[in-house]
Amino acid sequence: MSREKPDVEGGETRIVRDAACTFCGCVCDDIELHVQGHKIVQAKRACVLGTAWFLNHAIEDRPSCLIEGRPASVEEGVERAARILTEARYPLIYGLSDTTTEAQRVAVSIADWVGSCLDTTSSVCHGPSGMAVQGVGEVTSTLGEVR
Repeated sequence: MSREKPDVEGGETRIVRDAACTFCGCVCDDIELHVQGHKIVQAKRACVLGTAWFLNHAIEDRPSCLIEGRPASVEEGVERAARILTEARYPLIYGLSDTTTEAQRVAVSIADWVGSCLDTTSSVCHGPSGMAVQGVGEVTSTLGEVR
């Protein structure tokens, strides 16, 4: 990590080289991040989605749980989620992009238990590409053919 020019708050701009972007499943690992204080202010070599994720990623001050838009306790949220999933005819567990591996493991177990489909946010990012490959195929080659 190298140090560069001071920022407006009297601190320094830190540069993090070879950072990994975990926004999607590509996990690009050549991103250069410029950090001032505790905020990323520039993301070099990141795609449009990665740049938006790095520059707008902030800890939000919000309740741990909401039920129909109103704050609720975690216990109330778990109880409501359990009721929704067990009563659903076609349950779906979606998202998980900002959750820990342990939480994802629990979500998969719940999906198995209630017979749910499980989808991640990668279907939004990469879904059109997958559909194109299914519809028209893709160009491939061996490393020998590339030479």
